[in-house]
Formats: sequence, C-alpha cells, structure tokens
Amino acid sequence: MLRDWIQLTKPRILQLNLFAAFGGYWVAAKWVPDWPLLLWTLLGTALTMASSCVLNNLWDWKLDQKMHRTKDRPLATGRLKKGGVLLYALLLGVAGEWVLFWKVNILCGWLGLLGMFVYVVIYTMWLKRTSTWSTSIGGISGAMPPVIGYCAVTGELDAGAWLLFALLFLWQPAHFWSLAIRRVEEYRAAGYPLLPVRKGIARTKRQMIPYVVLLLPTVVLMYTLAYTGISFAIVALLAGVIWSLHTLSGLRAKNSDKWAKTNFLLSVNYLMLVFLVMILDTTGRPF
Repeated sequence: MLRDWIQLTKPRILQLNLFAAFGGYWVAAKWVPDWPLLLWTLLGTALTMASSCVLNNLWDWKLDQKMHRTKDRPLATGRLKKGGVLLYALLLGVAGEWVLFWKVNILCGWLGLLGMFVYVVIYTMWLKRTSTWSTSIGGISGAMPPVIGYCAVTGELDAGAWLLFALLFLWQPAHFWSLAIRRVEEYRAAGYPLLPVRKGIARTKRQMIPYVVLLLPTVVLMYTLAYTGISFAIVALLAGVIWSLHTLSGLRAKNSDKWAKTNFLLSVNYLMLVFLVMILDTTGRPF
C-alpha cells in the first residue's frame, strides 16, 4: 500500500530533478553552502514536484489503462481511490509551497507554482491531449528545479538562472521523443497526439536535432560567463557532441527502435554527467 502512494509521486523523476536542483544550488553557492537553506530548498522542490506528479496520475488514470507502460499504476488498477489521491496531492503541494515561500524565498515559491501550473494545467490537462507541442512547452516545468536551486541562493533571475533553465529545457524533448518513438503505437492507441504519432518518426528525428545542438552553446556560455570551470566546458562539450552526432545519425538509421533506445540512454547519461561535472567544477571550488 505504501509503495503505491510512493509510486504516485514518480520517484525516478523526483530523483533526477532533485539532482538538478542541487546542481543549480551549488552553482550559485560556489562551494559555500548554507546547509539548512539547501535542505529546505530540496524539500520544498521535492514536495512541489511530487504534488504535480500525483495530480498528473490522477488526471491520466483512464489513459494509463490503455498503455502497457502505465496500466499497472495504482489509479489505473483501482488500488487507490481518487478522492484520497486528490487530498494527498493537495497536502504535498501546500507543504511544498509553504517551504519554498517561507523557508527559502518568495521567488522560489513563485517558480514552484509556475512549474506546477505548467505541468498540471498547461501540459497534463490541455496540451497532452490536444497538441504535438505538449513536450516542448511542458518542458518549462521540467526546467524549474535547477532554477529554484539557483535562485534559493541568489534571489534573482540572472544569466545563470536562465542558462540552467535552457540546459534542462533543451534536454527534455529529445529525451522524451526517444522514448515516444519506441512506444509510438502505444501512444497512438491511447490517443496521445505526440509528435511521432501525428507527424511521424522521421519528422520527430529531425525536430530533435536543434534542441540537442543548442545545448552546445549553452554549456559554452556557462563557462565563458564564469559559472563553471574549464573541465565542465570540455566534458559537457564532448558529451554534447557525442549525443548530437548520434541524434543526427537517426536520419539514416534503418532500425529506429534500436536507435531510439540508444539515444534515450545517451540523454539520461548526458544529463547526469553534465550536472555531476558542473557540481565538481563550479567556479569558486576550493581545489
């Protein structure tokens, strides 16, 4: 039973985004963290994201029943009741926003609310069911965690915050579309108007390219504006070039499923590597 309640919060997504939030905080703190503030920031971010994920599950339970990947979710199987899940989501959201507004700062509170609104209302309730733009615009919410972490320290949206936003925003479409290509028939059967469903796999492969390629100048700017060191620039550029070349290879790949699987794995490893090196090579490090 407890496992079902935890599953509603999509813990894998939470882990990845909390790592990004920590990275954003560390870039701004420059190896001189306020540990209580960091803990409050991560807690508020986690609770806010968890609330959004629970509301996403609540809204999508009927569609989840139509897909093999999601048909065993607690609401899709009826193991949990919708009323209790709604209360759970509201409690998580209120707690998360209380922490961000009163224990972190007002800007982070508003950023948390913006992320929730985009993910729950714009993405889940509207675009996910009506438009191929759902992935791109929904990426606004996915890019909030590192910005919240960064702004917890700075209290303002400066160039560093926007670059962290760009890094996550640009990363998401190619990451998700790689998964969508592999499960395109499932999404088609469930009625999701994703890009590979509406426009085809070839068009989706082409549309991934600018997102991945634009990550290269983003990481260069993080170095040239002195948010990170040269080690970050080298590793992030190398990883970005490898991912870009593989994304470009999709244009001639004969086995799209195999290509998409590799591209998905590259996207996950790219993000983890880039944020790990960012944390270790943030300007101001004591070594």
